Amino acid sequence: MVHDLYILMITAGVVSLLFKLLKQPVVLGYIVAGVLVGPYLFGETFVDAENVEAWGNIGVLFVLFCIGLEFRLKNLISSGKVAAIGALTIILGMMVLGFGVGQYAELDMINSLFLAGMLCMSSTTIVMKAIDEAGLTKERFVKGATSILIVEDVVAVVLMVLLSSIAIKHQFEGAELIRKVGVLAITLAAWFICGILIIPTLLRKVRPYLNDETLIILALGLCLGMVLTAEEAGFSSALGAFVMGSILAETVESHRIEKLMTPLKNVFAAIFFVSVGMLINPSTLAEYWSSILLVCMVIIIGMILFGTLGCWWGGETMRDAMLTSFSFVQIGEFSFIIASLGTSLGVLHPAIYPIIVASSVVTTFLTPYIMKATVPCYNFFYNHASAKLRAKIDRREQLVAEAETVTQSEESHAFADKARHAVRNTFLTKRLVELFIKNMSAKDENKSETNDN
Repeated sequence: MVHDLYILMITAGVVSLLFKLLKQPVVLGYIVAGVLVGPYLFGETFVDAENVEAWGNIGVLFVLFCIGLEFRLKNLISSGKVAAIGALTIILGMMVLGFGVGQYAELDMINSLFLAGMLCMSSTTIVMKAIDEAGLTKERFVKGATSILIVEDVVAVVLMVLLSSIAIKHQFEGAELIRKVGVLAITLAAWFICGILIIPTLLRKVRPYLNDETLIILALGLCLGMVLTAEEAGFSSALGAFVMGSILAETVESHRIEKLMTPLKNVFAAIFFVSVGMLINPSTLAEYWSSILLVCMVIIIGMILFGTLGCWWGGETMRDAMLTSFSFVQIGEFSFIIASLGTSLGVLHPAIYPIIVASSVVTTFLTPYIMKATVPCYNFFYNHASAKLRAKIDRREQLVAEAETVTQSEESHAFADKARHAVRNTFLTKRLVELFIKNMSAKDENKSETNDN
């Protein structure tokens, strides 16, 4: 096991360093490292595939746990219209395209659904890294893009649960699907209510005794506990990890936990991407090059089209909508996770996995160059648009600029006031306050009687 870990780490480290020097995403380096140590390139494997798969599965849990830690309900609500409309437009549009590609390739319904799920999610890691490296982190569109990615991550976790259910039964039942969604919604609501009522209070109570070591152990224990709970309830372990991350995101220690988890997440995420690369057979890629090209074209064109439309319908300016959609032109970690799920369930066609991984590599490589083309494409579109459409674009720009006059502090204050008002006016809170006052009054009366005696 130590030998396997040594081979993985040294190969991933050297290759990712080379990719860093070439100014390419390190994720691509991890995948290439997996190809190098895998069984296909040199005819033999240098590591135990079962050990790598086990570590990779742990990596998936940590990645989803950290994605949950980045989930901020307040931020999502503040850009709710763009997040909801943008994400749903992209997801539904890309799923229709993906399912159509699967049917065109004569895949069965289950494989077509899995392919649709793999193509509808952009990579949060790669998008944010590309935005940072392009120096666009202060741009106005980043807030909406981040919110859309959060919604996509949430939908992806739910989609994995639904795909698992469909794959196990090998058929699509509308009534069963509705029942499954209902059970999932009730379960999630129960988990969140119990978690948010108990865990933040617990952490506040023991905060003086929490050093970094104790906090990270406690956070991982809670994460793995929710993973086991999700599995016992018949859902995926990934769902449990994400839910616990989302619960801890609402605690006072969320940023500290996120900071402490980052090194651990990076190590196991690297192993996961290496395990993905180990499944790539270069000869298979050469055989399916036309399919890879088709999938890449569907991803790029579809993401730009549906991303621009969704963000525009959600209230963004045309420029911001295009900046968002041009940064979404790739697939990443969730596509691999869904592909791994299909493979583990034994329902995924053998050719789909390497095609998806190769498509992710190609689109990830192209993302920075496509992002650089956003402004020229926007100028070309604006200059060749009709006078009526240009007037709408200008009007939207004016409305968004006027809305920006509200400062972030005012927005935060308004949100806090609304939250406190909502809590104060809930029936449960009122009842608890009444009981507390009644109890205190009774104590005061008893105390007075004692003094009189």
